[in-house]
Amino acid sequence: MRYSKAMRAVLASGSALAGLMACGSGTAWAQSTPVGDTVESGEILVTGSRIVRDGFEAPTPVTVLSLDEIQNQSPSNNIADFVNQLPSLAGSTRPANSRLNLSSGQAGINALNLRNLGEIRTLVLLDGRRSVGSTITGLVDVNTIPQSLIKSVEVVTGGASAAYGSDAVAGVVNFILDKKYEGIKASADSGITTYGDGGNYSFNAALGKSFAGGRGHILLSGEIAHRDGIFEVDRAWNATGYVRIQDPAWVSGVSTTPRYLIRRQVGAANSTPGGLITGSAGGVANRLRGTYFGQGGQALQYQYGALTYPSPAGASAPTLTQGGSWQVNDSGRRIGLDPEDDRHGFFGRLSYEVSDGVELFAEASYNKQKVRFNAGPNLATGITLQADNAFLINALTPAQRAGITSVTLATTAADLPFRGVANDREVQRYVIGAEGEFQAFGKAAHWDIYGQYGRAKMHEELTNIMHTARTAAATDAVFAATGNPGGYAVGSIQCRINVDVSTTNNDPNCRPLNRLGIGVADPAAIAYILGNPYRDEIAEQIVTGANLSLTPFATWAGDVSIAIGGEYREEKISGFVPPEFQPTVTANPAGGLTTANTWSVGNYLPTNGKYNVKEAYLEAVVPLGFGLELNGAVRATDYSTSGYVTTWKAGATWQPIEDIRFRVTRSRDIRAPNLNELYQAGSSNTDAVTNPFGAGSGPNGGIYGASISYSALNLGNPDLRAEKADSWNIGGIFSPRFLPGFNLSVDYFRIDVDDAIDTLTAQDIVNRCAEGRTEYCAAITQDPNNASRILIRSQPFNFARKLVRGIDIDASYRLPLDKLFANGDGSVTLRGVATRYIENLNDTGIPGVIVVDTVGANGGQYSTPKWIFRGSASYETPSFSITAVGRGVSAGKYLANAIECQTGCPLTTTAAQFQTYDENHVKGLFYVDLNLTQKIAFGSKSEAQFFLNVTNVFNKSPLLLPETGLAANSTYSDMLGRQFRFGLRIEMR
Repeated sequence: MRYSKAMRAVLASGSALAGLMACGSGTAWAQSTPVGDTVESGEILVTGSRIVRDGFEAPTPVTVLSLDEIQNQSPSNNIADFVNQLPSLAGSTRPANSRLNLSSGQAGINALNLRNLGEIRTLVLLDGRRSVGSTITGLVDVNTIPQSLIKSVEVVTGGASAAYGSDAVAGVVNFILDKKYEGIKASADSGITTYGDGGNYSFNAALGKSFAGGRGHILLSGEIAHRDGIFEVDRAWNATGYVRIQDPAWVSGVSTTPRYLIRRQVGAANSTPGGLITGSAGGVANRLRGTYFGQGGQALQYQYGALTYPSPAGASAPTLTQGGSWQVNDSGRRIGLDPEDDRHGFFGRLSYEVSDGVELFAEASYNKQKVRFNAGPNLATGITLQADNAFLINALTPAQRAGITSVTLATTAADLPFRGVANDREVQRYVIGAEGEFQAFGKAAHWDIYGQYGRAKMHEELTNIMHTARTAAATDAVFAATGNPGGYAVGSIQCRINVDVSTTNNDPNCRPLNRLGIGVADPAAIAYILGNPYRDEIAEQIVTGANLSLTPFATWAGDVSIAIGGEYREEKISGFVPPEFQPTVTANPAGGLTTANTWSVGNYLPTNGKYNVKEAYLEAVVPLGFGLELNGAVRATDYSTSGYVTTWKAGATWQPIEDIRFRVTRSRDIRAPNLNELYQAGSSNTDAVTNPFGAGSGPNGGIYGASISYSALNLGNPDLRAEKADSWNIGGIFSPRFLPGFNLSVDYFRIDVDDAIDTLTAQDIVNRCAEGRTEYCAAITQDPNNASRILIRSQPFNFARKLVRGIDIDASYRLPLDKLFANGDGSVTLRGVATRYIENLNDTGIPGVIVVDTVGANGGQYSTPKWIFRGSASYETPSFSITAVGRGVSAGKYLANAIECQTGCPLTTTAAQFQTYDENHVKGLFYVDLNLTQKIAFGSKSEAQFFLNVTNVFNKSPLLLPETGLAANSTYSDMLGRQFRFGLRIEMR
């Protein structure tokens, strides 16, 4: 009943809207102008709307990428890499920056992020229709788009919820296929980096053929793509030790000098590949600190540099050192740069015109992807070895062990294989429908109706993950004594649990693990402590929809056009996790949940849930004369979970003279909570936070060092509401008649998201606890299996506000050379696009939490460079083309919440939201790419193209950041260096 009322309301509102507009009234409720079909009349006219009418240009800015641009400028065999170069896209998830998304299942996908508002707020469409997501969060992997049939890509940089529903808060990316392609075409390419690694190849082919006198059409395409992967970082830029270090002389709340210093030749001083003793108890405390173990278990002495934090003489183990043995720890070079990736895809479409103006169609696609990635070493800190540990006794002399009761060990575990990601995805999509046109009111009316089913089967697996209890048991190794319960040989090294007096804790599979050295671990012990936690999930999507576009009447100024339609959609997730890979979740006295994690990473819980949504929309376009045209829409949406919402959009274009056109849009858009936010049963991630309580103290009275290891359990929230966004786009297009071929557009955008769904980071929760907020302390408990680690419970809520503002600039100029030279051949095309980001704010709404503007910051979470730009210059003849591309980001701050100072710095504490740095500046980026294409015609309509693409011609380094591990911004950088790709395209028509 509620849905019926909503439909009547929107239809009544829409009718009134059309009537008001037709009468030429000033202001009215308005409709979205989203991406829709393109209308061809000599040249392509982008409508950016569901209105189908020649010559109509919507007020919403639309960037169009043509097939020629894609082929001549794409840096790889994946179209996502090309689309992501647009300045309007910032912060997108790519294989290069998703390596550590261990528990989210996102590692290896290509998802698009408009305005750096998050990929979940960008709607990705295929021919104007949704596609099933490849992750539990609903992100559409661009890898699933049939690349050989892409005709163009339209990017709408403005809210479009009124036409397409939820998720189109930041805009829409619509991949448009050539559905009437005639002929056969194939493409094969292969690539490699200048370092001889990162090998890749791809092959795709497509066939289109009409039959039955042109009434029927069949379309088929298939593709295969492979990447070797790069599992070691042997690039010179990652071996400079460019790191931030805390000044050991800095005192919280007292010092007026910067807390953090940016230095080079800095390495991790709290772990080594073969193990490092970070502290010892008994006798003279910490007497063995700095002893590390090399090849074969050789005991060596770590040399701390001149600047070490904390001081080696302090109570806490040093974490970083400048100089000395800074290069001993190689953990930063044992992280992968590029995943191993295998993709297979198929797409088919069959259409048949059963009568004049009525065409039936069916589409089917299947994509399979396997991603394997190195997520870094199995590092561990806070490992305790008792004085009677057999491996410790063998590694140290009696004099070294004298008086020692225990040692604390840290290691990046060179003997253990790296942690890995092994994600497999199968994505299927099936569509059946009908479309056509008929005469209504003396004009052509266009209609379509369709049903769609999508299914994504996801196997998300982590490899070589440490089992917490088994690792502890294997590490605690002793010499078997006479009369041990297991009957083990006296003097043999055994797990303590098997030779102590208790028989209830025995594990006959336990094998002692030597962690003191390189090349010393027993393979049987490694197999005992490591496992491969995984979860299986199936996401399903059902969509039915109908659309009608017609021109019912005209005013003195021209035709009034409307589009009307409705949609029903159902989203569902079902999951399975073997019991041995699930954490134990129990209620705690504080009223919350406590998790006991079995594995160092993973600890999945199965997610199950579903929702449905019913929608209807109305759009209208009304010309008012004098070059003014109004475009508006309204949509009623009813979610089974978050309830009813109304979205709308109003826009206008004004062209006072032929050379200039102004445009403005105002919209209300939404994003409803996705399946993960609603129903996540729990996934766990493990990392570390800075201890805001100070070393020697911690949350809920615990005792920890300068940092605290944590494991977070992330849960869903079924009570979430839809996010609401208010957007403005104001701009204009300049196409001067005195300079044919030149176009310039400048647009200002503002997107204000209220009730944004967000989850506090682990650091935020710990910081709030340090400020005395008991509700946040209740979300923190001690890990019963690890005294140095805490457990954090996290859940999404509608509590945040996001605001992004900026200016888009797009300029192009095409000059046919025959206008300059009598025998001129070909043309020159110049194009430049840039976005100047003004603000990107995330306001948690928590009292006392300072709102940070990420614009101008090139490091840290959600970084948004002030300028993102891309320019290209092409020279093309009928037989040859050359294209040069320049792209990059501006220089900026390292962190948005950092204060740069040398002396007289403001007083800060370890828990302060702004910290002081002696340097808070990092460089920008500028890359140059080059494409050469030689065309060879054969036959009347056939052609072959040989092409060479060189990405990062000058082999420029990534945007370096002063961080341990991978010292680069992997979101905006080219991580692999110079790359060569060459191939062949053949087309026969």
